[in-house]
Amino acid sequence: MGYGLLLSADNIDFMVHGLVEYSFFGHKVYITNTHVSILIVMLILMIFSVIAGRGFKKALDGEQFAPQSGFMNGVELLVEFLMNTVKGGMGKSAPIFFNYIATLFCFILLSNISGLLGLRPPTADYGVTLPLALITFTIIHYSEVRFNKPAQLWKDKCSPLPPWLPIWLPINIISDIAVPISLSLRLFANVLSGTVMMALIYGLLGWIATGWPAALHVYFDLFSGAIQTYVFCMLTMTYISSARGEN
Repeated sequence: MGYGLLLSADNIDFMVHGLVEYSFFGHKVYITNTHVSILIVMLILMIFSVIAGRGFKKALDGEQFAPQSGFMNGVELLVEFLMNTVKGGMGKSAPIFFNYIATLFCFILLSNISGLLGLRPPTADYGVTLPLALITFTIIHYSEVRFNKPAQLWKDKCSPLPPWLPIWLPINIISDIAVPISLSLRLFANVLSGTVMMALIYGLLGWIATGWPAALHVYFDLFSGAIQTYVFCMLTMTYISSARGEN
C-alpha cells in the first residue's frame, strides 16, 4: 500500500532530468538540471569573488583602512576561518593547498545549500562528487610519490607486516582505491537523502507542506550541508598530509 502511495504522487521529483538534447559524435547527449545548477553555482561564486576581490584591493590600496560593509566583514571571517582550518589540518603545507581547499569548500557548501534557491543540489549527482574525489585522489598519490622514497612507499604498502612479507599489500592497495569511492559516496548519499526526503514531503503532503518544512530545510540544506562540506575538506587535508609524510 505504501508503494502504491508513492507511485500515485505525480509531482514527486528528485531525479536528474535532461533539459536539452544534442548529438555528439553520433551519441545523444543531454544538458541536465545538474549542469544548470552547477552553472548557477559557478556564476554566484565568480560574482562573489569579483566583489570580494575589489573590496580587498581597496583596503590594500589604502582607500579604506578597514572594510566598512557587513559583506566584507563576512568575507574576512570566512577567509580567516578557512585559513585557520587549513593551517590546523595541514600545518606547513597550508599555504600550498589553501587555494584548493578553500575553492573546494566554497563550491561544495554552495552546492549543498543551493536547494534553498530552488535548485537541485549538484552534489546530489554522483557525476559531480566522484570527480571531486578523484581530484583529491590524484593529489594524494602525486604527493605520496613525490615526498616518499620507493623503499618507504613499499614499507607503507606492506604495513603492518615487514616489507619482506607483503601479505597486506593487496589489502592496502584496495584501501587506497576505496578512498575516492568513500569520499564521493559519503557526500553524494547525504545530500541525495535530504533531496529525496524534501521531495517526498512536498510531493505526498501537497498543500499541507506549507511553511513548516522550512525547519527541515535548515537541517537538510544548511546544517547537514555544512557538516558534509567540512567532513569532505577535513578528510582531503588529512589524506594529503599523510601522503606527504607530515602526520
